[in-house]
Amino acid sequence: MKRWSLRAVTTEAKLLLIGLPVLLWTLIPVYHMVLFALSPKDSATSGRLWPKSPTLDNFRIVFERKHFYLDHFWVQLGNSLLIAVSVGALTLIVATCAAFAISRLKVRGGRTVLNMALVTYFIPAAFLAVPMYKTMGNYGMLNSQWSLILAMVTIASPYCIWVLKQASDKLPFELDEAAKMDGASALQLFRLVYLPLMVPSLVAVGTYALLLAWNEYLYAFLLLSNDRSVTLAVALGNFLAADDSPWELLMTTGLIYALPPAAIYYTFKRYMVSGLTAGAVKS
Repeated sequence: MKRWSLRAVTTEAKLLLIGLPVLLWTLIPVYHMVLFALSPKDSATSGRLWPKSPTLDNFRIVFERKHFYLDHFWVQLGNSLLIAVSVGALTLIVATCAAFAISRLKVRGGRTVLNMALVTYFIPAAFLAVPMYKTMGNYGMLNSQWSLILAMVTIASPYCIWVLKQASDKLPFELDEAAKMDGASALQLFRLVYLPLMVPSLVAVGTYALLLAWNEYLYAFLLLSNDRSVTLAVALGNFLAADDSPWELLMTTGLIYALPPAAIYYTFKRYMVSGLTAGAVKS
């Protein structure tokens, strides 16, 4: 018993020695964002570990758009939300239908199509930005939010299809056979059997696609150019255009922009873990 306790303590100590530096390394940037956000103007870079006179005035300036870089703050935040939700919803529809057809209906060539889609991940998404820009230009979709939505759906769908297909393969095929014996059509099988059992994985891939679109910068920067159509992530880059950038407002806006995805992630965290690992281990 003593030997086992010593081993457990040693293991916990090792994990602590590894986890504590990683935790600090992760939290330091967040701490500096909060530090800048609470610092008065011209004192954010004073080098103090905590502002001498903390203030919430920076949040008021951002919310009331009291700086010319923030003229379209609420519109751009709304653009980010609209694009992220649209990408999440469309990716969910495409990936769910594709995974159902490949895994449950066993359509001919389905696995080949899936493998070919996954091969696209061998090419970094940044390398595809210029071809995507050219393609959207040929179809007259530049500076349209639909161009960014379709681009992000294209990037997110292969992985989401693969995750849902792996999770679907774990479902007993006896359920399909029983439903067919009762006269269920493919659509009824999809709606009454497949969807209810796939809820954790559906939430996981939908959240993944939503967060991917929310944090996207490169494609949003290339495909959107109007101040009233860009996302807030792109608008944050405007703060770096001047030599005397208001760092306290930049960090305050960035902190506000980081709160929604953090809230979404922690709300659906248990679905993310169970959904993204579904089918990872074969029984």
